[in-house]
Formats: sequence, structure tokens, C-alpha cells
Amino acid sequence: MTFLAKPAVFLLCLLPGAYLAYAVYLAFSGGENLLGPDPAQFLSLETGEWAIRLLILSLAITPLRYLLNWPYAFRFRRMIGLFAYFYVCMHLLVFLMFLLQWQWGAIGREIAERPFITIGFAGFVLLTLLALTSFNAAQRKLGRNWKRLHRLTYAASILGVMHVIWIVRSSYFDAVLYGSLVLLLLGYRLLRKYSEAVRKFSILG
Repeated sequence: MTFLAKPAVFLLCLLPGAYLAYAVYLAFSGGENLLGPDPAQFLSLETGEWAIRLLILSLAITPLRYLLNWPYAFRFRRMIGLFAYFYVCMHLLVFLMFLLQWQWGAIGREIAERPFITIGFAGFVLLTLLALTSFNAAQRKLGRNWKRLHRLTYAASILGVMHVIWIVRSSYFDAVLYGSLVLLLLGYRLLRKYSEAVRKFSILG
């Protein structure tokens, strides 16, 4: 059944985006409003949250692989990471389409003057670089430097959490949750690097 795992993960990752696309289609075709009273804000929050959820999930693959003794987990890491980038692109598209209304001249000003956008755009740039070099050909060409480059995932995840913290209005629950998960996952990597006991530890033996 393992051959079905990748298509299943692909569909699960795609499902939120498909739902949002369907909701937008209904809104533009005069159907049921699934986007709430402020569609732009709803789409911006949903795409941003799914981006950081999947980014954190991609970070969790390595701990899951070692703690659960599940080497097959590595096969999902690139797919999940690319889906995180997909939702980041959707998040940016919503910002450009609904909030800036394609006023290209305002993009640079927004990035320079609004810190949470500066941080978010910096994360987008890092993730773009990682997405462009995520394929086997780039990995072969970069050699050992590929792994060093892809440690930028850690920086991108921290920037993503900072972006969430900066824009929340009524509740910090999500920001605290995402920040705690990122710190936990990065902390595990550091402990595993320097502690033999952590390297040998596995929940499933």
C-alpha cells in the first residue's frame, strides 16, 4: 500500500487550495459566499496559515523519520515543502490581487514601509530559492552545498512565524503554537547533532 501514500499525501496537501479556488469561483459566479464578510482577509489568512502549516510539517519529517524509525518519511519531504511554497505563492497572489489591486508601483513601498510585509517577502525569496533548487538535477550540481543551502528552510520558517506574530489582531494562539513547533523541531536537530543519546533514541526502537 506504500505506493498509494504519495498520491494520498499529494491530494491532502492540494485539498485546502482546491477548496479556496472553489470558494472564489462561487463568489465570482454569484453562488454561495464561503469567504465571509471580508473575502480578501479570509483568503490571505487561509493561504498564509496553510503555507506555514506545511512548512512546519516539512521540518517535522526528519524528527519523524528518526523518532519513529520510519525512513519512508523522507519521500514526502520535498513534496510537502513544494506545497508550502505553492501556498506562499497563493498568499502573495491574494495580496497582489485583492489588497494591492495590481498596483505594481506600490509593491516596493509596501515592502519597505511595512515590517511584516518585509519579513514575509524575505521568507518568500528564501523559499523561492529553495523551490528552484529542490530537484534532483540541482542537488547533483550543488553537491554538498545543496544541504547547506537548504538549511535556509530554518530561516524561512522563523520568518514565517514572525510574519504571523506581526499580523495577528485578536489572538496569539496560532503564533505561539507555530513558534513553539518551530523551536521544538529546530531544537531537536541541534540536540541530535551534538548528543549521541538523542541520535540513538527512537520511540519505536
